[in-house]
Amino acid sequence: MSSISRQMRRPGIQRAVFSFSQQAPSELVRAKLSTSEIAHRALTYISEEHLQFIPEDENTYSLFQGFQASIPEGESQHRKGHRRRNSKQHRLLGAGDLEEDGPPTIQNLKKKRNTVNHKLEMMAIRKNMCATEIRDVDNKMANLQHMRRIAVDRLTLLEQDEAEVEHELSELDNKIEELQEELEEQVDLDQSSSTINPPRVATPESEAMDASFMSQSIYDKLPASVSPKSKRRPKFTKRKSMPVLHEHLEQGSHIKTVPAHNDSITSLDFDQPFGTMITAALDDTVRVWDLNLGRCMGFLEGHTASVRCLQVEDNVVATGGLDATIRLWDLSRAKYEPYEHNIIENGDGDDDDGLGFGNDNEDAPPPPPPGAMEDCPLFVLEAHVDAVTALHLRGNTLVSGSADKTLRQWDLEKGRCVQTLDVLWAAAQASSTISSDDSQWRPTGRAADVNADFVGAIQCFDAALACGTADGMVRLWDLRSGQVHRSLVGHTGPVTCLQFDDTHLVTGSVDRSVRIWDLRMGTIFDAYAYDAPITSMMFDSRHIVCAANEDVVKVYDKADGHHWDCGVGANTSVEETMAGTKTSIVDRVRLKDGYLIEGRKNGEVGVWKC
Repeated sequence: MSSISRQMRRPGIQRAVFSFSQQAPSELVRAKLSTSEIAHRALTYISEEHLQFIPEDENTYSLFQGFQASIPEGESQHRKGHRRRNSKQHRLLGAGDLEEDGPPTIQNLKKKRNTVNHKLEMMAIRKNMCATEIRDVDNKMANLQHMRRIAVDRLTLLEQDEAEVEHELSELDNKIEELQEELEEQVDLDQSSSTINPPRVATPESEAMDASFMSQSIYDKLPASVSPKSKRRPKFTKRKSMPVLHEHLEQGSHIKTVPAHNDSITSLDFDQPFGTMITAALDDTVRVWDLNLGRCMGFLEGHTASVRCLQVEDNVVATGGLDATIRLWDLSRAKYEPYEHNIIENGDGDDDDGLGFGNDNEDAPPPPPPGAMEDCPLFVLEAHVDAVTALHLRGNTLVSGSADKTLRQWDLEKGRCVQTLDVLWAAAQASSTISSDDSQWRPTGRAADVNADFVGAIQCFDAALACGTADGMVRLWDLRSGQVHRSLVGHTGPVTCLQFDDTHLVTGSVDRSVRIWDLRMGTIFDAYAYDAPITSMMFDSRHIVCAANEDVVKVYDKADGHHWDCGVGANTSVEETMAGTKTSIVDRVRLKDGYLIEGRKNGEVGVWKC
């Protein structure tokens, strides 16, 4: 230790130790290794996985310059002044830094120029930092969008698997019920066979007793399931889980297109997103569709003319046609196997409607089995004497409007008409009792309105009924008294569609306008004008959608007041339009929970996220 202390007292060793303590660690490493060797050793200790995400060095400024530019200008000036005051050199030269009174000198102007130039350089560095930050945010957003698309794809597969599992569960429930019925039948047969007595000498009293006994055992104890009409068949069951895939798609996303008919679609409706859809067209057919798979489930046969209006309520479908009849159907009785791809035995194929039911395309969905909907008809309502053009079903009450200028209320439990409302008589009564002419019948007389339906749209809620007619009037009826409670005047053409909630009534008309009425005041709350007549309209909690004789659906966002187009025509470029590329006109729209379907004049049905 004494020798070490003597060596440490030497000035040369002290200077070496002092210089060693002043060196940075990077300088010590560079003193032993070259720069290329340092980079090679650093990269060899990093995995390939991490090396893939190393950002490219595109920065034109150093880290110190970025740190210097990030300091606020006032704070940097304060720090500079503080350092000057604490430094002897700056204290000695401080007098030269101060601005002198009097005329500017070249030295002061050069100092000012250097200061402004430095400020400009700092601003350029800050601009570069902001641009780099924006690029980083864009990259993160692109990565998040990619992750979102992956999650949406997983959600799609999960919902498809969920539908298959629900179908498998319903099949198991049907098999369990069939086995239970077979066991009950076997028990009943065993009991009936055990009651038969051995032969004995017949007497008049015993023959009478046997007759009464046998009639009781046959007609009272014979199971009803033995009858061929009540033989159990596989039933179509409604999905228990509500699909949520459409809620996570981008606004205006196209989900699918269904080639539903060969002629213009006159009416359509569906029960829930990716559920069951009913379509009717001028080809005199009514078809049931599985929206999840895009397959036809069957045909509702019975009308002798085209169906003009229909509605789906749970499993019950109401249809009204030009044959002046209303028919009700129960879709829960349909024979439909969504995930069982049947092979068509007859290779010729008798389907020539071009809807993908043939055998030429192996990927085409199989056709519906014959008689798939034969058990669906419930009953027929016959009282109108002209075409049924509007109807509304709610619970056990059905209200219909016809070209015979009457509205009828039906009791579905009894299957008969309980009330008839004469629109012309109500208009005449209102015009005779009210001094103004607002409630009387006012035919427009325009050529475009001649072919309009007399009753364009109706909707009921409990005892309230709203009806839009060809004179442009919207009448609010009280079904308890059968009288018009209020008339809404504003449209100048036939009313073709309407829908109301607790406070507002939205109506669409041939006069190319959509009007929003305040039901509490009976006045117009808002109105929107379009370039063509409104043929169909519907709204949900956020959007109002309508068909205005264009190749797109007009959408109004009630939250932010934004108007936009949804449909095939919205994605058509200007070049395609100038080249003569035409798309079919949208004639009917339906909307539920942001899930939009639109029926076109060429018979196709488009499904979109609204």
